[in-house]
Amino acid sequence: MNGGASGWLRRAHTTLHAARVLLDVEPEGAASRAYYAAFYAVSAVFAARGESFRKHAQARAAVHRDLVHAGLWTPAVGELYDRRPALRDRGDYALSGVTREAASQAVEDAAMIVAAAAALLPAEA
Repeated sequence: MNGGASGWLRRAHTTLHAARVLLDVEPEGAASRAYYAAFYAVSAVFAARGESFRKHAQARAAVHRDLVHAGLWTPAVGELYDRRPALRDRGDYALSGVTREAASQAVEDAAMIVAAAAALLPAEA
């Protein structure tokens, strides 16, 4: 795995851990960290291909075009990725907040996305 891909994957794992730690004390932060763990995992996959994104919408489009439609990820994993931005936005910008239950689901979803991304990357030597 190239340095960019391994760095992004390492960051995905670290951010996922932070999301788990935040669950009980700040569900909004946990939801945000879960989103970024998924985004960093996707960034790892595309960094291994020599690609990167300037916008999060570009990453989402690439997930569907290059991973789901190509048969590398199931549509269910693509749907998990699609659900993350709205909850992150609610946690970051709305006053209504995020429930612990919703944040917990976001963390579980992010863990599945990180695992799916890691499965596409070659193991480090």
